[in-house]
Amino acid sequence: MTKTVDYTKMMKDMMGAFPMDTSPMQDAFKSQAALAEKMSKVALEAAEKSTEVSTKWTKSTLAKVGEISTVKEDPADYSKAMTDFASSSAEMAAEHVAAFAEIAKKVQMDTVELMMAAGKDMQEETAAAVKKATDTATKAAKTAAPTK
Repeated sequence: MTKTVDYTKMMKDMMGAFPMDTSPMQDAFKSQAALAEKMSKVALEAAEKSTEVSTKWTKSTLAKVGEISTVKEDPADYSKAMTDFASSSAEMAAEHVAAFAEIAKKVQMDTVELMMAAGKDMQEETAAAVKKATDTATKAAKTAAPTK
């Protein structure tokens, strides 16, 4: 009978023949996880504020609808109530859309700030890795160079 090849052992042996430092990959993963956490906080904060604005807008609208749904003595009062409702609805819309715009602006600013910080961190990490690789290559070249 044929014997089954143990690919796990073969891969382990092959990878053991090429030792490598995995700490840069671990550091990159940690950096990405930290960035994702910060971005999630920004998104969750924006969602919370948006929900608050939506709730406030809904409550205000329902209060105004309650006012127009009351019985009026004069038929002209219904027209006035609808006009007042339309006017206040337009004002509320402008006010709440502006609040949503402020939330979006803050999210944009926070995102840009996080991305700039992440870019700076990546640049520093890359510079350190290149310096380390250069030092290692220089040592290897000096060691391999024939002495006179």
